[in-house]
Amino acid sequence: MKEIILAKYGEIILKGGNRVKFENILLNNIRNSLKNVAEFNMRLAQATVYIDVSDSEKIDLVVERLSKIFGLVAITKAAVANKDIEDIKRVAKEYLEPDFRDGLSFKVEAKRSDKQFPLKSPEICFEVGGFLDDEYPNVRVDVHNPDINVRVEVRDFGAYVYRMENKIQGQGGMPIGTGSKATLLLSGGIDSPVAGHMISKRGVTIDAVNFFSFPYTSERAKEKVIELASILAQYTSKINLYIVPFTEIQLQIRDNCPEEHMTLIMRRFMMRISERIARRNKSLALVTGESVGQVASQTLAALDVTNSVVDMPILQPLIGMDKNEIIERSREIGAFETSILPYEDCCTVFTPKHPTTNPQRANIERTESRLDVEALIDKALEGVERIEVFPKGN
Repeated sequence: MKEIILAKYGEIILKGGNRVKFENILLNNIRNSLKNVAEFNMRLAQATVYIDVSDSEKIDLVVERLSKIFGLVAITKAAVANKDIEDIKRVAKEYLEPDFRDGLSFKVEAKRSDKQFPLKSPEICFEVGGFLDDEYPNVRVDVHNPDINVRVEVRDFGAYVYRMENKIQGQGGMPIGTGSKATLLLSGGIDSPVAGHMISKRGVTIDAVNFFSFPYTSERAKEKVIELASILAQYTSKINLYIVPFTEIQLQIRDNCPEEHMTLIMRRFMMRISERIARRNKSLALVTGESVGQVASQTLAALDVTNSVVDMPILQPLIGMDKNEIIERSREIGAFETSILPYEDCCTVFTPKHPTTNPQRANIERTESRLDVEALIDKALEGVERIEVFPKGN
């Protein structure tokens, strides 16, 4: 019995005359994700990608990889049958036999996309359901609350049988590469990887920038950020990570600025440097992980002070989320356990005891004028390290 993967997409359907372009990008993303996993054949029809994996032992790994590809809304393994009702019944019996245990209930749903098939959907349900009921007398029919939902789809390429319970929810959104490029300010915390994932879900390719303050932050902290980038890369393909030496800037801020202004001035430097890296690499926006009021530097007044130093759009997908929502998203994408590893990042170095929560832009600018801003930025940019980060597990 042959098994295939049905990977269905959603939002791309709405793209009208551009749909083929979006479909081709999705197919290319699938090829890139699976090229080192298994040999396969692939074709597309009726908002579904049909993936035939040569090695059946690798089919579950392929499904797992597909579940991380933006643009796909559902993935399932299915048994393949000829477009003949007797063969569909035969395949359904063989494929579902391990699941049809005594005392369970089932129902059959059908979808007939190929209108040339002689039976309509209710007739397919009647034929297959009646056959399975006869073949498995100790399993009963329950059309309202069944233990097993059997799905039969008759499509252009063939007929397919699977259990609805085995269908995996995909990432949804749009395929990576359909939404230009943005640059993520990636710390070692919980928030920024979630922000990167959420923006990538809209088809945006992301680079990442991290600020590293050796020796105040350790090599383990740097490794932690690379690990977070590799987790994100499972959804986005390769990520270019730019590590910025930040120690000198922080020391200059510490020595020349009031303690309560330190965090905001530090973040203004981060935004300026990130913008310059972004423009060098043709990014069109910055992405940050702020949530209003979560910490002192994320009040609206503080965000105004921080964001005012750059001219490109700043995308803040977490802005209205609370911490519990962000943590839940972090767990879902597999980043949480890495994010909470106890290795400090530069944002926790020289943290003021009483940071200002209602800063005035003019006051911060006056304090900042004590520093040679451009010289410090230029020196930091000279020391930037670029790392190509590939998906975790590759």
